Amino acid sequence: MAIRKKTVFKALWYVLWIFLSIITIFPIYWTLLVSLRTRLEVFTRTDLILNSFYWENYIRPLFRDIYGKFLFNSVIVATGNTLLVIFLAFLATFSLSRFRLRGSNNIFFWTLTNRMAPPAAFTLPIYLLFAKVLPFFYDTHFALILVYCVFNLPFAIWLLKGTIDGIPKEIDEAALVDGANLWQLIWKIIFPVARPGIMAAAVLTWLFSWNEYLFASTLTNFRARTMPTGLAEFVTVTGTNWGEMAAMTIVTMIPAFVFLFLVQKYIVAGMTFGAVKE
Repeated sequence: MAIRKKTVFKALWYVLWIFLSIITIFPIYWTLLVSLRTRLEVFTRTDLILNSFYWENYIRPLFRDIYGKFLFNSVIVATGNTLLVIFLAFLATFSLSRFRLRGSNNIFFWTLTNRMAPPAAFTLPIYLLFAKVLPFFYDTHFALILVYCVFNLPFAIWLLKGTIDGIPKEIDEAALVDGANLWQLIWKIIFPVARPGIMAAAVLTWLFSWNEYLFASTLTNFRARTMPTGLAEFVTVTGTNWGEMAAMTIVTMIPAFVFLFLVQKYIVAGMTFGAVKE
């Protein structure tokens, strides 16, 4: 009886996961179908069969229009922001974890409050800063990279805090006794040990930057415009080009999927690093 109940529970668990997977994958499959159909087929066909391959929806925006540049801008901004955030977050977390700073708990909580605040609350001040006070930074990759740090840096510090705390301090003492200085301790001892947590923070930071829309649409005009904001340009006064919008949506998702596939083993390890202490 107990075995039958366990089998039924396991079957229901699989059914639930299959149902949730279908709900998650179906919008992506529907977008792929629309991206491979002509404008007429988008409005006349309602079947879910993938038997039409209209590649012009991909070729025209990427190679004849400006969307290849938008994609390149997204790669620069997301990667640049991730490198800067991880560098600053790792040093900040090491300081909060290893040194007795006055009010360190308050500093840690203050950094988290920056992440809790809604981004819309900062939109107008940041726009005025870059449009009026620092106009030479407006519509540049550098401006977006800096602004994204305001929101991604607290999250990375919060994520890395458990990782650095989970590394025994005896390792620090052993390295210092062997003659290592502080920088050698940080970059040659602590950094490699904390790599799973750092990779998890890097992946999430990169995805947040890659998908960000609000500040990208506010602080860019043409030169640094990213792909998420470029998708909105398919909505025009004469109608929406659903085929090309769906195609560029698929293109936008591909780098994120590849990035996640390459570092997926670090995500689970990083999330659980330091969770269990002896």
